[in-house]
Amino acid sequence: MTSSGKGLLSYNPQQHPFHLVKPSPWPILIAFSLCNILIITVFFFNNYYFCEDVILYYLPINVILFFYCLISWFWDIIIEATFEGRHTLAVQRGLRLGFSLFIVSEIIFFFSFFWAFFHSSVSPAIWIGAIWPPIGITPINPWVLPLLNTVILLSSGVTVTWAHKALITRTNISTFQPRVEVIKALIVTIILGILFTTIQLYEYQHASFSINDGIYGSIFYLLTGFHGLHVVIGTIFLIVCLLRHLFYHFTIDHHLGFEIAIWYWHSVDIVWIFLFIFLYVWGS
Repeated sequence: MTSSGKGLLSYNPQQHPFHLVKPSPWPILIAFSLCNILIITVFFFNNYYFCEDVILYYLPINVILFFYCLISWFWDIIIEATFEGRHTLAVQRGLRLGFSLFIVSEIIFFFSFFWAFFHSSVSPAIWIGAIWPPIGITPINPWVLPLLNTVILLSSGVTVTWAHKALITRTNISTFQPRVEVIKALIVTIILGILFTTIQLYEYQHASFSINDGIYGSIFYLLTGFHGLHVVIGTIFLIVCLLRHLFYHFTIDHHLGFEIAIWYWHSVDIVWIFLFIFLYVWGS
């Protein structure tokens, strides 16, 4: 606040379009809880005697702390974007760039797993029979459940695009039909995501091999499991977008959270296409 020549107080506005984030306790608390979860996991895999008591009491506390801090952090971001108007066009450009780099990092993440898969499958080692799949492994038929999951996930990509199209083509604010279309499309997408995860869990339960069955089991469950984790995260992401849309958080010009969720979901679709072609079809 500064004093003008007429004796009135005038406000000195921010001279740049960027958001200077306030100090927040959530990053350090999330790091603390994740560190504790990692330490407990290491104790568990090394068969420490006090591990049962630690898992029973200490692990749930840290898991609850992690999700509480995560939800609180996201809620602060929603408040900054929706109610405080902190996400200007310059901030949105930065967030788009940051999330684009995050998706690139996820692609590199999966690329490393595919590298391990091709390293073992293109030139199988002699101790696994010099053949892929290794001797004693009965691979999953790609033309039953995996094909069904492929159709489901690609269909969910269509429905989430339908939701986005309905949101950005809304021309009359008094017309509720586009709003209903967004809700319908998001509900269908969420149902398809849950259905995909359910079918994959069913596939795991009825597979003839486990993660302990050599290199094939390790790579199969590593690739499909981490992809399944991304599907679960993406489904939660879309559920949050549906709730925000129900509370009128999104407009034609301001729906970056929804846009980012769509990017994430399409990246999951693309990874699954490679998984289906190489891991299920070619790898079997």
